[in-house]
Amino acid sequence: MRSKTRVWCLIAFVLLLPGPSSVIAQDAPSAPATPPPDALGRSTPRGTVLGFLSAARKGDYQLARQYLNTRLAEAAATQRAEQLFVVLDAKLPARLTALIDVPEGSRSNVSSPDKERIATLAEGDASVDVVLERVQPAKSVAIWLFSSRTVDAVPAVYDGVLESRATARLPGFLLDTRISGIAVFEWLGMLVAIPLLFLATGLLNRTLTPVVQVIGGRMMGKARFRDRNALATPARLLLLAMASQWLLSALPLSLLSRQFFSSLMILLAIAAVAWLLMDLGQEIEASVLRRLPTSNTASVSLLRVGRRIGDAFIVLAALLATLRHFGVDPTPALAGLGVGGIAVALAAQKTLENVIAGASLIFDQAVRVGDSLKVGEIVGTVDEIGLRSTRIRTLDRTVVIVPNSQIASAAVETLSARDKFWFHPVVGLRYETTPQQLQEVMKDIRRMLDQHSSVARESVRVRLVRLGAFSLDIEVFAYVIATDWAQFLEIQEQLLFTVTEIVGRAGTAMAFPSQTMYVAK
Repeated sequence: MRSKTRVWCLIAFVLLLPGPSSVIAQDAPSAPATPPPDALGRSTPRGTVLGFLSAARKGDYQLARQYLNTRLAEAAATQRAEQLFVVLDAKLPARLTALIDVPEGSRSNVSSPDKERIATLAEGDASVDVVLERVQPAKSVAIWLFSSRTVDAVPAVYDGVLESRATARLPGFLLDTRISGIAVFEWLGMLVAIPLLFLATGLLNRTLTPVVQVIGGRMMGKARFRDRNALATPARLLLLAMASQWLLSALPLSLLSRQFFSSLMILLAIAAVAWLLMDLGQEIEASVLRRLPTSNTASVSLLRVGRRIGDAFIVLAALLATLRHFGVDPTPALAGLGVGGIAVALAAQKTLENVIAGASLIFDQAVRVGDSLKVGEIVGTVDEIGLRSTRIRTLDRTVVIVPNSQIASAAVETLSARDKFWFHPVVGLRYETTPQQLQEVMKDIRRMLDQHSSVARESVRVRLVRLGAFSLDIEVFAYVIATDWAQFLEIQEQLLFTVTEIVGRAGTAMAFPSQTMYVAK
């Protein structure tokens, strides 16, 4: 009996023990489920505005009212959504790409970080602040909705918009027929207005050109200035873009057409500014080239490469401005370009080193075309200085191509930069020369150098410097003023002939290697 009781107690104890699943649940509680993203795209201010406009433009105002934060009844909320669309379509500035596209918003209002003011729309005496506010529905992510205050203030502006609409007088097919969501009359209006505005810029150019030519010709005194137009083509395109933007803000067009044509004109303005900057770089290059000698090919090449690099930067800036206008963050692209630039720089390290060295040689004027120089064991004349290498024609008339980095890091001796040439012969006289003859030779050589017009008198020095193995050595030291090496050789030849005559007149002669044998008695 006792054994049966023990068995039943053991079974009851086992059943009362917590199971493995309950133990695991106590040790590791399950994480809360992440709420799904909003299906209507209301997670960001831009998504809310674009979603509302898309739904209302299709006539689905029941869907559009879900973008409103209002407690109105279903029918009243649907009607209010339609009124809001009419107001936004007529008055909202065409800057939809500038709307914040992050869930947190811009947080520009510190006191109300969950509110985002889009614009202030006015019609007559009535106005409405278009404000989005962030709300947190149950079991869902935070979403952005048009604020209740905005929804309540819409009717006052809506009545004014209806009264000011002048397009109701147009034929119905122009209003109802749409191409890509834009009414036909809006397409016709802009496609006619844009060419007319461009023709107006041409007339303005013809009017201003004679005045600018006369004023510019008198101020600058250059006849070439009189061949220029007052407004270049990119300047006319820029004026066209500015005038079109003003026209878009003045005409009663829909938001879609204003956004489309405004983006088109902004792209045109970016292209025109880039074109103007590239033309300005070309003018600067031409102005500098007119001041450079035609033989300075290295500077011309460097200037042209610099302008090409400047043009590349202008195009890159235009592309970045375009991406920024359409709401694309160019930071990742710039980071990628930076990494790619580092990789290219490492791969082309030697080439970049030579190019930078060539630029330094050109700017410092350390080496010029036509210079006679000595670089290491290479002696010759510089034929051409390029961005990567320098061509040197040797005395054997061969061409040696030396990388610019080697020239920049080596000791370069410029032979053609000498202002004076060193005349430094050693006159060896025979040992049979008497002291009187030796002094006469030195005196006549010194007199001859002092009287020569091409010899710098302050540099003349004639001294007996050595009792050599075969001769009495007289050192002649003087600097000859000559324009080049050929002229120096000619002057040196005359001086050596005169020295030979002086030695002969003194009754002695030049020494040559000889030996004298003395026989003892």
